Amino acid sequence: MSTAHTSTVQTPIGPFTAVVAADGAVLASGWTASPDDLLPQVSPSLRPAALTERRDLGQVTRAVREYHAGALDVIADVPVRQRSGEFLERAWEALRGVPAGKPVSYADYALLAGRPAAVRAAATACARNAATLFVPCHRVIRTGGAIGNFRWGADVKRWLLDHEQRAA
Repeated sequence: MSTAHTSTVQTPIGPFTAVVAADGAVLASGWTASPDDLLPQVSPSLRPAALTERRDLGQVTRAVREYHAGALDVIADVPVRQRSGEFLERAWEALRGVPAGKPVSYADYALLAGRPAAVRAAATACARNAATLFVPCHRVIRTGGAIGNFRWGADVKRWLLDHEQRAA
């Protein structure tokens, strides 16, 4: 039985909540005020038995604030822990290497993840990503430039892409 910590920070695009393991690794995060919206995305092997609310999560809270203020690279230093199959884990790690302000297509993302023909699987990796922002799935767009889907809504994804384009 594990306990994780949660905190919500106000951002220019709404509340952002993170669920963080005792060692500081992000288990789940997103633009919501409720950790209950995040926990279903966490692998059952990592899902905490209990949550403790905190005002501040140290490095995670600082990174969220600094990212939204324009320091885009701070999210890369935050540890993340996600579990799934080999491809999804590799795909999530590949996302962490996509630079801010340089979105990639789902086809390019599949190539980065090591399986160029697995475009649908790459899209699934984005959809199943629990650690939104720290694993920046918003940086994947459709071929041709259409924004594509995003768990937190197209308006949030557009804001993130525009924010990164301006600050990069």
